[in-house]
Amino acid sequence: MGRGIEGGCWCAIVILFSLVSGSATSNGGDKCELYQGRWVYDESYPMYDSSKCPHIRKEYDCIKYGRPDRSYLNFRWQPDHCNLPRFDAQNFLRKMSGKKIMYIGDSISLNQWQSMVCLLHAALPPQSIITTETVNSTTTVKFEDFGVSISMFLSHYLVDIVEEKYGRVLKLDSITDGDVWKQNDVLIFNTWLWWYRVGEKQPWDYIKIGTRIMKDMDRMVAFREALKTWANWVNLDVNTERTKVFYQGVSPSHYNGADWNMTGVTNCAKEILPIKGSMYSGGIPLAEKVVEQVLSGVRKQVSLLNITRLSQLRKDAHPSSFNAFRGMDCTHWCVSGVPDTWNQLLAAALV
Repeated sequence: MGRGIEGGCWCAIVILFSLVSGSATSNGGDKCELYQGRWVYDESYPMYDSSKCPHIRKEYDCIKYGRPDRSYLNFRWQPDHCNLPRFDAQNFLRKMSGKKIMYIGDSISLNQWQSMVCLLHAALPPQSIITTETVNSTTTVKFEDFGVSISMFLSHYLVDIVEEKYGRVLKLDSITDGDVWKQNDVLIFNTWLWWYRVGEKQPWDYIKIGTRIMKDMDRMVAFREALKTWANWVNLDVNTERTKVFYQGVSPSHYNGADWNMTGVTNCAKEILPIKGSMYSGGIPLAEKVVEQVLSGVRKQVSLLNITRLSQLRKDAHPSSFNAFRGMDCTHWCVSGVPDTWNQLLAAALV
């Protein structure tokens, strides 16, 4: 279960793996594939000044912590054969009036949640009423003038970790937080970063599935089992006529230069530009293939925010050492930055 930080009926067309938005502007008669494209330089980006957003954690606030270059902020995602609509915060808030949006997952979900809050905050006048509340695992920012709430529920695995007499148990076939989640109108799920943690960074002592209790198991198999449990929860417990469900694809890290044809490079420290074009030498992570396989078996309406491939091209957009801890971080993303595009894609699907 998560620990830490903290509608009405409406319909949408859902296409798994390649979400096609009717709000995208098509270039000619070709099919619009929002997730296939390239990054192009655009001086009208970024969409907000990160120094004026009070909601950015010190892990992601790259400008504040000394990043000297700014070019990584001036790229926008250009899909093939169509245009991704620029994020319009006022329109988003009007269309989502009275709705509750919740991001559920690990620190990558937190990364995206903070981006969304900043995108909305930047577009509102100073007199706007914005409140923040943390209750247990959930932090909620509410834009009171529109009745829109944007929440973050911290859950590293989506499935439960429970205290038993013999230790902390990761229960691959159990989700008990779902009753909290499904009270929202839009859900965006993610889990991946914590599945290979060991030692002191591993928050469980045993894995349990059914009646079997194990000290450990193949982590990719465990990841798949947890996703299957989540998929079963969606099938059985979520009214997708009321609640729109998204699963965010695996967010890539950049520690192996061979993945972008720079053999010997071991981090993103000196990267200041995206990869040109749309091809990434490193291939698709196995975890992303597992995500897509599991989602293909979900009977209810669930959309994949297919951000893996487009984010792989952004080796330049991580905090690297420009964070409060001065540690090398090529896993998370600067805010503002790439997560803004993830939220553009989300908005294109919603409004």
